[in-house]
Amino acid sequence: MDKTHIHYRTCNLCEAICGLEIKVKAGEIHTIKGDKNDPLSRGHICPKAVALKDIYEDPDRLKFPLKRTSSGWTQISWDEAFDETVERIKHIQQKYSPNAVGLYQGNPSIHNLGTQLFAPDFARALKTKNRFSATSIDQLPHQLAANFMFGHDTFLPVPDLDRTHFWLILGGNPLVSNGSLMTSPDIGKRMKAIMGRGEVVVVDPRYTETAAKASQHIFVKPGTDVWLLLAMVREVFEHDWVDLKHLHACIASSDIEKLKELCQPFSAELAEEKTGISAGIIRDLIKRFCEAPSAVCYGRLGLSVVEFGGISNWLINVLNIITGNFDVPGGAMFSTAAFDILGRSPGRLRFNRWQSRLRKLPEFGGELPSATLAEEILTEGEGQIRAMVTSAGNPVLSTPNGRQLDRAFSKLDFMVSIDIYLNETTRHADIILPPATGLEVPHYDLFFHTLAVRNTSKFSPALFPKAEGAKYDWEIFLALRKGLQAEALPEDPARRAAILQSYSFTPESILNHGLQKGPYQLSLKQLADSPHGVDLGPLESQLPDKLFTADGKLALVPEIFVEDLARLHKHQAASTHLLLIGRRHLRSNNSWMHNSQRLVKGKERCTLLIHPKDALKRALSDGQIVGVKSRVGELRIPIAISEEIAEGVVSIPHGWGHGRAGIKLKVAEAHAGISVNDLTDHQLVDPLTGNAILNGVAVEVFK
Repeated sequence: MDKTHIHYRTCNLCEAICGLEIKVKAGEIHTIKGDKNDPLSRGHICPKAVALKDIYEDPDRLKFPLKRTSSGWTQISWDEAFDETVERIKHIQQKYSPNAVGLYQGNPSIHNLGTQLFAPDFARALKTKNRFSATSIDQLPHQLAANFMFGHDTFLPVPDLDRTHFWLILGGNPLVSNGSLMTSPDIGKRMKAIMGRGEVVVVDPRYTETAAKASQHIFVKPGTDVWLLLAMVREVFEHDWVDLKHLHACIASSDIEKLKELCQPFSAELAEEKTGISAGIIRDLIKRFCEAPSAVCYGRLGLSVVEFGGISNWLINVLNIITGNFDVPGGAMFSTAAFDILGRSPGRLRFNRWQSRLRKLPEFGGELPSATLAEEILTEGEGQIRAMVTSAGNPVLSTPNGRQLDRAFSKLDFMVSIDIYLNETTRHADIILPPATGLEVPHYDLFFHTLAVRNTSKFSPALFPKAEGAKYDWEIFLALRKGLQAEALPEDPARRAAILQSYSFTPESILNHGLQKGPYQLSLKQLADSPHGVDLGPLESQLPDKLFTADGKLALVPEIFVEDLARLHKHQAASTHLLLIGRRHLRSNNSWMHNSQRLVKGKERCTLLIHPKDALKRALSDGQIVGVKSRVGELRIPIAISEEIAEGVVSIPHGWGHGRAGIKLKVAEAHAGISVNDLTDHQLVDPLTGNAILNGVAVEVFK
């Protein structure tokens, strides 16, 4: 008789990294529950976790290489797939230039250990400057602020939720995201605890799921939070509430005076005009923030994918710093991860070292803004992208003006996709290389432990073996890298030996080495012997010692943000169009979670949310199919009339649009919806960062 086996692991489907207890009998999953002994998630899981079973069992999931032929898709051997991919890439780069091949890496890359560890070396082996990722349609402004203020683009502060008394949330919905750029499972209980000792205030154009559980919700016009933040910073100076605490030694006094001068033109009255929030509410909000025993301001997507995303994320850090709520318990703090991924030399800024060919948009972290990818393929001339590698991404649905990118991919000379599905993007590939995934792979969260609200560490061995003949993601990247480097290894003996030695590395060997060299000097064996994970304690103060800036100082007023403030002074009010924003659902995480029946069942979610007054002006009724038009696209969608959306604003969730021909996603096709990114505009970017503007896009809604 088969015994029930209990497997403990971390869910890798979103940033929360919840601990799971999975019961398996006779090789089949019986239950997936939260692990009550996980020190970070404490038994909490969301509905997505159960979908790990669906992904593992999904009949649409690809396991072996596919090649496009005149008669359709044909399964081929790994050797043939690797050889042809390498040969085609080399041929195109030799004929044109290394930059003729582009690389796009999607959101799931950061959720997979093998991809995180082995994709970077593959990317370097491509030797192209045309690299793109989900970063520039998401969190790039957060990272730019960290780069210029603290010296490292992934040295990102997170709210110390377990000790704060006042949590101000701008443009984020952590009850649904489980804490985006803030690894914090069990947000509901953490919010309840905060409200037991203080307040949670949400500022958002929509009355979100988080707002419904908060102490207060304040409607705001999309993309205008920058004026709110500047007004609050000014109020701090006006009332002499500045308190740097222990940071005074690493912040120049001249920066404080400069900041005071910069914010003077941005009064609460001006903020009221721009944001729609009354000056009285703004003054009361910052007063309560400053009077709280501890407080933290947190901003997310609503402050990132907007016109002034760079300045806004700088100002969030500024507000926390000058009110004495930075690098202290209950404020914005830095995690101390067991595997330290922040090992870059101090003072090395990776920004604007080169620009995109056509719009001269800045490089950041070795990548160009994804909003320019399609035009770099479609526009002929020297430097044109003629081949693409996509990895764990679906940019046709996730980047602005997706229809244009759809057309662009169809024009390529060659395309290879490393992906487990035949989806809206990979349908354009010549070869698809699907890795083993989910429950078939060992897992450790390299990135999300650096964003966690509590220091923990946990390793998850694979639950099931990969299919016979299948490949892990790291094996795919390593094989392609070896093929690209085969005839180009450096002549220097030391460098050559180092590269050859790296071919023998595995994720486990790299992980074990990193853990042993980390701040807690753990080992992989120690984590393997602790299936629930290891609790490493609450967040601790780290400044100024941990700063990565060249002079060891915290740069409170980087010149790059000062210069960009000039745009605010020239800003004109938007047109009378409705402003489009996105929204997220707890049972969804971008496009790749829509092939699970349990995650898409129920009431139609791909709807346009509109305020009753805006619907009345257009004589629209609830549930009606309406037209929505932007500069780049037009589509039809059912509407949901609700006072949960601000007047003048409409909302469509992202990740849908599965009605395109040639995909193989049975469940997703049955719940196709439309893609909001067929309306967002590739020409709209934050000029400072190059990040796409996906919120506040002007649209018309009509019968």
